[in-house]
Amino acid sequence: MKVLLGVTGCIAAYKACEIVRRLQDDGHEVQVILTESATRFVTPLSFSVLSGRPAATSLWEGDSQIDHIRLARWPDVVLLAPLTANTMGRLAHGMADNLLTTVVLATESRVPLVLAPAMNTAMWENPWVKANLDRLMAEDRCHLVKPVAKTLACGEDGVGALACESEIVAAVTNLADLEQPSS
Repeated sequence: MKVLLGVTGCIAAYKACEIVRRLQDDGHEVQVILTESATRFVTPLSFSVLSGRPAATSLWEGDSQIDHIRLARWPDVVLLAPLTANTMGRLAHGMADNLLTTVVLATESRVPLVLAPAMNTAMWENPWVKANLDRLMAEDRCHLVKPVAKTLACGEDGVGALACESEIVAAVTNLADLEQPSS
């Protein structure tokens, strides 16, 4: 499958590098889009080297002003890992103000979205964040890989850490298995 991996800006962004490697080990092609905030934690070069494709970061770079449509037509699945509260809210309300949100909103409704949130526990439990997640999960195409409880980057203990890479990759692989015709 062709997997579009959207990486958003939180400390868990470094784990997306391992997700790329594991997806490729399972035979998937991977194209990475990073938000500007994600580039504060990881570099596009890392993802370009790992995926073998140039990592995309901006609406204003590339061969044409409609690269976002080309990127939106490419994937069989979109994986957002880690998914911040910020990007979740933007998608839930149809806001397309960066390359990642523009591509996701322009992706055909038949393309599944795998959401792997990561954030502080207070943010994860915030009623506005829950409402945004509920809004996204009301769509049949959305699949959630829930964050886990552990000690977070801020030193607090609670739910909000990115799920383990193998669980996230399994969610994508399970979608690929559903797409295969039974014999």
